[in-house]
Amino acid sequence: MKQLSLTFEPGIGSRNRSLRDHMTTVVYSKGLVDIAGKIDIAPSKLTEKLAGSDSGGKPRGMTIDELERYIEKTKDVSPIHYLVDKYLQDPLVAQQEAAARLLALMEQIGPLAAAAGIVPGRARR
Repeated sequence: MKQLSLTFEPGIGSRNRSLRDHMTTVVYSKGLVDIAGKIDIAPSKLTEKLAGSDSGGKPRGMTIDELERYIEKTKDVSPIHYLVDKYLQDPLVAQQEAAARLLALMEQIGPLAAAAGIVPGRARR
């Protein structure tokens, strides 16, 4: 069995509601016309595919082949990272990350409480 290690932006899977929203954000940030040219789709057609429908409401969407071509031509693997982050979370790793964040916060709380004049174990009046 192969083991794969991935490094990507934390929370990439929660910044957008769907892969379509993620793709829309990325494509428009990189330049619709430039991306359309790289994947050989007219900019107006790419706009429809990213919107999920044409101006008449007829369903349109990127095919799997078009998504693969996008990844191949742009070298942008963020759609894969989006899916991994959204659907392949290891509960143990998530728990360990939460515990590490909690510990870091707890280390900050002590000095903040002291600076605020709060003494542990004594009620304020």
